[in-house]
Amino acid sequence: MTPDNNSFIAVIDSGVGGISVLCELIDLMPWEHYVYFGDSIHAPYGTKSAKEIRALTLKITKNMLQRGAKAIVVACNTATSAAVRTMRELYPHIPIIGIEPAVKPASMISEHPTVVVMATPATLHLEKFHHLMSAYSDKVDMIPLACPGLVELIEEGKFDGPEIEGYLHALFAPYHEKQIDAVVLGCTHYPHIKAAIAKAVGNQTAICDGGRGTAAETKRRLEAAGLSTDRKKMGYRIIENSAGEEKVSLCMQLLSRHKSSSS
Repeated sequence: MTPDNNSFIAVIDSGVGGISVLCELIDLMPWEHYVYFGDSIHAPYGTKSAKEIRALTLKITKNMLQRGAKAIVVACNTATSAAVRTMRELYPHIPIIGIEPAVKPASMISEHPTVVVMATPATLHLEKFHHLMSAYSDKVDMIPLACPGLVELIEEGKFDGPEIEGYLHALFAPYHEKQIDAVVLGCTHYPHIKAAIAKAVGNQTAICDGGRGTAAETKRRLEAAGLSTDRKKMGYRIIENSAGEEKVSLCMQLLSRHKSSSS
């Protein structure tokens, strides 16, 4: 199908995490149509090989384009690192927007800040993150912090409570004596537990995520391609998940949580 400006934006992720990006997109461009697909049956992507992640992401992308998507937002840091370059080579006529850890805004918190980047093991091992570290090596004392198992907890619908708090306390325990200026949420699942992270590191520490920047870049790319909708009424939002209705319900819950916190 050939997309036009009133086609939908596909937002894809390894599970429920990318709902945090979808919320930012809706806030910025409420008139657009959105189809969200979470691949929870294969979550987490963060423990898979780059080849596996790329194959899963390309399969979902192909399906969305066959359905008429006018743009693809890869709302997953790991999939962005593993697959976006290949996606752009295969589909040069389609705006494809990825997400990366929000190190740039974190770097502006103070003079040479100490910044912890929370991410999946795969994201931290992929070449794209190493380039990011190198680009900011003279501006930031960057501490990569792998978070194995955290995506799984969030996929289970655990956003707060003893299990999440215990996990985060243990995760940050080695840094309790260190002044941390900012924590970068390098996985789109993590904004769903932002309050718990803030509690674990202290409210004086800035929490940065890339969702808003990704939404702004999507808007810019659509405008540049002449693909922004001309509708002046609320677009539709379709939520799909490879693991079925239970995960769809969790995604809807996360959307509602965002609306409540924004109102």
